Amino acid sequence: MQEKAVEKRLVAEVKKLGGICPKWVSPGFDGVPDRIVLLPDGKVAFVETKTKGKKPRPLQTARHELLRKLGFKVYVLDDMTRIGEILDDI
Repeated sequence: MQEKAVEKRLVAEVKKLGGICPKWVSPGFDGVPDRIVLLPDGKVAFVETKTKGKKPRPLQTARHELLRKLGFKVYVLDDMTRIGEILDDI
């Protein structure tokens, strides 16, 4: 399963819930998660999409920890079957 396919499904599922899931492009601040999940009622989380079985690079892991320390939820998604579980948790 390709990372791009996982990302595309995530965006579609967020949209079904009335949210948006923009790509996070951050020049000068590498390693940020791929997508910001914005759901109704002010729910916000970050999702790093990966090919099945792939792990985040060390810089990505460091950025995830920084966001978590700020109180945000951060997920690594490498399997489309986990999208519902993640969205329920957000």
